[in-house]
Amino acid sequence: MVFPADDWPDGLGGAAPGGRTEAPTVVLGSPGGGRLVPAQTAPDPAAPGWSSEQWQRAYQRVRLTGRAYVWLNLVEQRLRSLLDDLLRPVYAPAHGADWVTAAAGPVGEEWVQRATAVREVSRRKGYLLDPADDDPLVFLTLPQLRELMVQHWPCFEPYLDDRREIELALDELEVARHVVSRNRSLSPTVLAQTERAAARVLSLLDGRSAMAAGLPADVIEELVAGRYADVAAVHADRVRLQRDLPVEDLLEGARRLDALGIGLGMLCQNFTGKRLVRLAADGCRVRLLFLNPASSAVRRRERELGLGRGELSRSIEMNIMHVRRVRARLRDQGGFEIRVFDETPRFTAYLVEGPRVPGSRRRGGDLGVVQPYLRRARGIESPALVLRAVPGGDEEEEPGLLEVYREEFEGVWADSRPVS
Repeated sequence: MVFPADDWPDGLGGAAPGGRTEAPTVVLGSPGGGRLVPAQTAPDPAAPGWSSEQWQRAYQRVRLTGRAYVWLNLVEQRLRSLLDDLLRPVYAPAHGADWVTAAAGPVGEEWVQRATAVREVSRRKGYLLDPADDDPLVFLTLPQLRELMVQHWPCFEPYLDDRREIELALDELEVARHVVSRNRSLSPTVLAQTERAAARVLSLLDGRSAMAAGLPADVIEELVAGRYADVAAVHADRVRLQRDLPVEDLLEGARRLDALGIGLGMLCQNFTGKRLVRLAADGCRVRLLFLNPASSAVRRRERELGLGRGELSRSIEMNIMHVRRVRARLRDQGGFEIRVFDETPRFTAYLVEGPRVPGSRRRGGDLGVVQPYLRRARGIESPALVLRAVPGGDEEEEPGLLEVYREEFEGVWADSRPVS
């Protein structure tokens, strides 16, 4: 009688010539008792590989995890720097290099010892490539850094506003930290929560002396902005643009607004006159350029869009009347200029100058929204580029797209005519 023995211990089976595997069988009832006889099986299947869908899912997981890692890394660096600035002067004079152990106290002595042991291993194996990393504080995890801050809150209270809010935001980051540290799958929802919490923590850790710098920049955008000529985002149409960047956010804290287009519908129809008056009254210098409603370019555009004669002209005239009423309500009307141009419109642009970066000649928070005019698409249906100037860059480097469109605006402005 023959019994298959597929699950016999290793070493009882073997590989047959030609790539076939042999599973042993047991033959009973023979004169010599039980003996092993190799049995032929099917050839080995090819090495398993990923399909294109599996690769795509893997790439997506890496993208999500990579974004979360950058945010977590930035928060950890900021918190570590704050601890070093506020606690080292307190403990280092008496305890020297062991100041972190002294600051942790009996409660944190165990995890500080583990961090010190990891540092010693890193020393021996040559992992400390930067001398600045040869510090126990560098080897503490985000929860341990948080614990040090909570234990010594009286040292942080003069500089930070709300301890409870910081702790809640750090709690939200813990979910993503566990996922990223173990290379597990991160959902878009958790990533969005992580980005919001990280941005909130960073703003809170800047303390009461923090200065507004316009819209909060996407941390990934900050890292790769130079690679993409200061293009921060691309949207298929204006609807998707305004979902991510409402006009209120675009113009918040603006020092100057230069707008160029056929009818400037995004400004005139999505930003109330009261807000525009308030913006100008707060010191924002406004220059608006409309296509002359009486020009031949308007009639050509009407034919492209299939509009009746005069439809586009009346829309432009209504928007010009709207901004004229806004200007009439201002004390300083010289800072609110309205002009018309007669050239063929090539794009619409909203160029916003934000507050200046302290100690730098470069401007920070400068934004631009640019939409090309397509032959058969209205402005609301055209693709939109969001441009953001990179503060602190090299003054001699090639200008980004934001500066290119600024120069184009100035050229059209110089050839335009004022509206009384």
